[in-house]
Amino acid sequence: MIKKASILKDETIDGLLGGKLSLIQRTRGYRFSLDAVVLAHFVRVQGKKRVADLGTGNGVIPILLAAIYPSVQVVGLEIQEAMAERALRSVALNHMEDRVEIVRGDVRSVEGIFPSESFDMVLSNPPYRRLKSGRVNPDPERYVARHEVEAALPDFLRGAAYLLRSGGRVALIYPATRAAELLVAMRESAMEPKRLRFVHSFADRPAELVLAEGAKGGGREVRIMPPLVVFAKEKIYTEELQNMFSEK
Repeated sequence: MIKKASILKDETIDGLLGGKLSLIQRTRGYRFSLDAVVLAHFVRVQGKKRVADLGTGNGVIPILLAAIYPSVQVVGLEIQEAMAERALRSVALNHMEDRVEIVRGDVRSVEGIFPSESFDMVLSNPPYRRLKSGRVNPDPERYVARHEVEAALPDFLRGAAYLLRSGGRVALIYPATRAAELLVAMRESAMEPKRLRFVHSFADRPAELVLAEGAKGGGREVRIMPPLVVFAKEKIYTEELQNMFSEK
């Protein structure tokens, strides 16, 4: 059972949305990245929707969504016990217990955790480094969060297909170099791609990430959005990125 706890010695409290929100993270362990922030701002949620974040990590996406959309109910699913507990404490720190729930569990066993077709939207920033590719991170939390150790893209999409109502939306962020693989996997899971947006570090550089939104059982028509550029110049965010990190 996950319990609330005080801040530990190896943890920090970091601000989000211009200090409006707080997030508990390990000092030297897994910490949220830009991926989670841009994914949370990529989606559009209208009304009193029920949203799931698969592989929620420290809980940054549910907390951001609850702040951006005050009417939504968000559930974060996380397999790693320490990270799920940390996410729960962050929820309490932001006084969001009535709208954000953190559940410890494996996305590959989602059928035993939630009822089918019980969500309107599913988000995920899944691990996307293949096993035996690149440097293996010695930190277990980072390794599981970033490499396809416990689950891979098809597992997250199968989970989304099970959780979503007909017409419900799934949104993911993935490496641009694996965009074709992502789109094929979405269609194989009956998640028809509807919106794509490529993320570039600088305007004149190739895309590094792709944001994709799909609809369960949707028609075959996709909208390619303008690119998202992270830096206007070295170490200076573009205005759009600055707004994502502020209260705007």
